[in-house]
Amino acid sequence: MADSNITKWALATALRELMQEMPFDKIQVTHICERCSLNRKSFYYHFKDKYDLVNWIFDTEFISVAMELSGEITGDDRWELIERACEYFYENRAFYRKALRIKGQNSFSDHLREYCFPLIKNRVAHLIGNEATEDFTVDFFTDAMICAIERWLLDKDCMPPAQFVSKAKRIIQGGAAAIYQEMNPD
Repeated sequence: MADSNITKWALATALRELMQEMPFDKIQVTHICERCSLNRKSFYYHFKDKYDLVNWIFDTEFISVAMELSGEITGDDRWELIERACEYFYENRAFYRKALRIKGQNSFSDHLREYCFPLIKNRVAHLIGNEATEDFTVDFFTDAMICAIERWLLDKDCMPPAQFVSKAKRIIQGGAAAIYQEMNPD
């Protein structure tokens, strides 16, 4: 198992380096393998394609960060967890800016959406007290979150994570309060 992880990390490091040098669509599996002195067979033993490798990088790094954070944050302070997750994206924004520009089948945006959908579904169900939350509702909030993260990270003047989260929090909480007030005028 250790050798498998060493190989995967070598391939991931090679891809990250190549993404700094050339557009993702120009990178071939051969380039990745040459960069880390591995053969194509090794690559395909671990990954379906270069898109799968991008998603593995996210899964491995981000889930590791999320697991670490979930142990540190106590109580109901989800905003701190969101800010720390945004710090991860911000610190790795050179990679994620390029990953978010990948379009089409197996895109990173689609992978991120698939990752976030069940988390948001769980949270929305908890907030509105309904186990059978409609997918339309969850799709709406998931799309909004992914779009906001993409817009933030792709902005050439990408604001620091604390500022991004502060603005998002103000909009979300203010909007929720306004909707509640409108629905309950008394």
